[in-house]
Amino acid sequence: MSAPTPTPGLLPAPVSLHPAAGSFPLADGTPVRTDPALSAAARWWRRVTEDAFGLDLPFTVSPGSPACPAGPADPAAGSTDLPDDAAPASVTLALDGARPAGGYRLEITPASVLLSAADAAGAHAGVQTLRQLAGPQAYRTAPVAAPVAGDPADTVRLPALTIEDHPRFGWRGVLLDVARHFLPKREVLRFVDLAAAHKLNVVQLHLTDDQGWRMQVHRYPLLTEVGGWRTESNVGTWRTGVFDGRPHGGFYSQDDLREIVAYARERGVVVVPEIDAPGHVEAAVAAYPFLGTRKAPHAVRTTWGVSTEVLDPSDEALEFFTNVLDEVLDVFDSPWVAIGGDEVPTTLWRENPAIVALAEERGLADVADLAGWFLARLSEHVTARGRRAVVWDEGFGEQLPRDVVVTAWRGFTVGADALEAGNDVVMAPEQVVYLDHRAGDGEDEPVPVGFLRTVEDVYAFDPFPPEVLAQYPGLDAAPGRLLGAQAEVWSEHLDSPRRVDYAAFPRLAAFAEVVWSPTAERAPGGSASAEFLARLEHDHLPRLDAAGVEYRPLDGPKPWQQRPGVHGFLRHLDQEMAAGGWAGVGGWVEGRDEHSEGQA
Repeated sequence: MSAPTPTPGLLPAPVSLHPAAGSFPLADGTPVRTDPALSAAARWWRRVTEDAFGLDLPFTVSPGSPACPAGPADPAAGSTDLPDDAAPASVTLALDGARPAGGYRLEITPASVLLSAADAAGAHAGVQTLRQLAGPQAYRTAPVAAPVAGDPADTVRLPALTIEDHPRFGWRGVLLDVARHFLPKREVLRFVDLAAAHKLNVVQLHLTDDQGWRMQVHRYPLLTEVGGWRTESNVGTWRTGVFDGRPHGGFYSQDDLREIVAYARERGVVVVPEIDAPGHVEAAVAAYPFLGTRKAPHAVRTTWGVSTEVLDPSDEALEFFTNVLDEVLDVFDSPWVAIGGDEVPTTLWRENPAIVALAEERGLADVADLAGWFLARLSEHVTARGRRAVVWDEGFGEQLPRDVVVTAWRGFTVGADALEAGNDVVMAPEQVVYLDHRAGDGEDEPVPVGFLRTVEDVYAFDPFPPEVLAQYPGLDAAPGRLLGAQAEVWSEHLDSPRRVDYAAFPRLAAFAEVVWSPTAERAPGGSASAEFLARLEHDHLPRLDAAGVEYRPLDGPKPWQQRPGVHGFLRHLDQEMAAGGWAGVGGWVEGRDEHSEGQA
């Protein structure tokens, strides 16, 4: 069995790590003991470790002494009372109220492993660290060689050390778009595993869009029977008009989604469902034409870009989507439910006298305000069911209830505006953390779209750059809270799990460190960036190799990762920043041609 490197090369980097002499021998028969509150994390770690190394680790759930009182921990002596039956040469997970929320303390000596965690979230993070310390083999699902009894190679050596660790942000998210290109359930489960491995704790599933509806809704079966399938798909940018002539589709049954939710929960990950409205609804309108403004039958959209086919914001459409949300709320246990709100062209609304009259009847100043009105009603419905709605930043405005979370994707300042107004915010600016955007500038980059965003660029991400903070000097005292940040993996040009791997990794690993590890100066070319790249290449890419992740190599794509002849659409950050500044320029803007690729 492979031994860990002399320096653990953990990713994300912990708050503090103090190496010690020796190592802990994790061998057949090593007992694993856990407090009941941490048992899910302990069971998961025991299972993957047994599978990877061919070990048998006896498992005991036993309540420990009461959690330590809140207060500073003593790093030298430890601060956790162990269960009475704890024995040497064991792996023990214990509750410790002195840890920060989501944090843990890991002490490995030659005699024992003690992971003390503030809560279940801290335990999940801690066992991911334990897995990394066991070396790349820990990311395989079976031993690569049969162990020999009594041979030292039959023992996994965990380096002696003490780690104190906790997350920088509570929301460490990644969005996976399964609407544009459907991923089988097994691939969604695998993506959840990879998110958890990087200490990300939110996976937002983009379940509906113009090009497909992916969630079974019992009350409206045509959403998947009709809206779940399209006749063909755009290949590359929609500007070339090239199609593959191949039908595409698929959907998840409600039991599939319940399984995904439970699987993620066992790994400390919350699955946030997204049902997009009142824009990005062409698949729903294809299934039920009465929802649209034109009321005419048509097919599910086969091109990318922004569709002008939006909902008729009628009471009937509102009732339809509240009924859909009721089934969503029944399937998903997430505290948050995303309801869209992005890119809502008003072209067809303005051309429809009845919709113009509806805006006046509702006392709105302009027909465009119907989008905010519709979102506000959906948000109120979600709130009444005990959850919180999440909207894209176009949905932010006076009509939006203050308990709604705003995901700022078009730029940075809209997030600051939402915080000042009292909404909680998740920062997800396309200028940095849209991982479908091109990772290299070479001609061999597959379907190059959007901004050039390298691993170093993503590693340098900060939710609020100094230029923005200078414009908002009181942002720390704003009534809204910065919950965290989220990377996005839009799938217009990611038509297979291999393409998803290529776009997401290793840039998602860089993002994971930004949102977990303490604040640092991470500018490209700096010492921190160089250290991260070295750690990534030497320690972490071997883990991804063992896990079977087909990531983009740091020096560019392999021949089979290229897509010759498939045209993308390049955007240039310097030019767009000069035009739009830190406010951002993405999304639909009335009177301007679409230019966005891979937006929400």
